[in-house]
Parts: sequence; C-alpha cells; structure tokens
Amino acid sequence: MNKITYFLSLPFIEKYNFLRFLFYRIKTQLFYKTIFSYIGNGTTIFKPILLLGVEKIKIGSHVLIRDGARIEAFEKGSIVFEDFVSIEQFCHITSGGVLFVGKNSTLSFDVMITNIDHEYQNIDEHILQQPYLIYNTYIGENCFIGSGVKIQAGTTLGRQCIVGANSVVRGVFPDYCVIVGSPAKIVKRFNPTTNLWEKVNPDGSFKDE
Repeated sequence: MNKITYFLSLPFIEKYNFLRFLFYRIKTQLFYKTIFSYIGNGTTIFKPILLLGVEKIKIGSHVLIRDGARIEAFEKGSIVFEDFVSIEQFCHITSGGVLFVGKNSTLSFDVMITNIDHEYQNIDEHILQQPYLIYNTYIGENCFIGSGVKIQAGTTLGRQCIVGANSVVRGVFPDYCVIVGSPAKIVKRFNPTTNLWEKVNPDGSFKDE
C-alpha cells in the first residue's frame, strides 16, 4: 500500500488532524521562520494567543508549540527552546532576562514559566507600575513539567527533573529529582549508587545518608 492509498484509507478525523498538522508545519517554516530570531527544521507552531519579541526568541529543530501559547520576550529578555522541546496547550512563558528550556523537555498544558517578579515595596504605587525584578530561569534537558505547574523567577532545574502537576516552583534543583508541592520540594532523587529513584529527606539528602 503506497502512502496516498494509506492516507485515503484513514478515518476522517485522522485525515483532518494530519492535514492540520501539515498546514501549521508549513506555516511555521515559511512564515514564522522569517520573523523569529531562529527556528530550526521540523518545528511546528500551531495557534498562539500572543507572541511578543519574536526577534529575541530562538527555537530549535523539531519543537512543537500547541494551541493557546502565550510567549513574550520584552525589554532585555530572551527565550531559547532547544531541539525536541514540546509545549502543550495554553502555556504562558514570559522573559525579561534569560529564559532557557533544554532539549527534549516537555511542558504539559497550562504551564507558566517566568524570570520576572514584580517589585511591591512602594505602598503608594500600583504594583504593575513598579520596576520588574529579573532573575534568570533555566530548565535542564529532558525535564517533564506537569500540567498547571508555575515555575517562578530565578529557578534552575537540572537534567531530567520531574515536576508534579500544579506545583509552584522556585529555587535551584539538582539533576534527576522529582519535585512536587506548593512550595515545591524534592521528594525523590535518582541514586547512582543503587540505580534507583529513592525517597529523600526534606533537605534533599537520601534517607540513609
């Protein structure tokens, strides 16, 4: 069976999904590629709600950005998505400094990542009129960010960190750890001695240390 015959044999909804994906892949490569700082081959951007500062956003190859994304880089901000990053529906990513997402990482739906805090010290001035506080944010390679997670300014996630759904994350977390809660804490880490994912103490140390 050749490819055309196979395509014609598919159910209607599968034909629709395939053609929709193909349309946005072509649109990304012919249109978005001309306005972003960089977009690699095989990347597909569906229907974003808002794109701001695209000249300061670099997107690697085979990146997928699904519907409803809001991605903003303003003032001195920059955003980098490395190869094979997957960004699901309704993610909100804002940058006034450096914001980096490592290759093969997945952002589930409704994730927020920022490197911006709002100053609030002046009680006589509206918070949104006060200066931004910028703390660079880094997501390591092969991380999985669960749905509804909020990653706040100044956070660094090491390689292959798993963040549980609806967690609120701020801080520096090492490679190979499971992070959950609000505020988020490490509950498991990969132990290279035993080659197992093990529960940890509140300070992140292994139980038997």
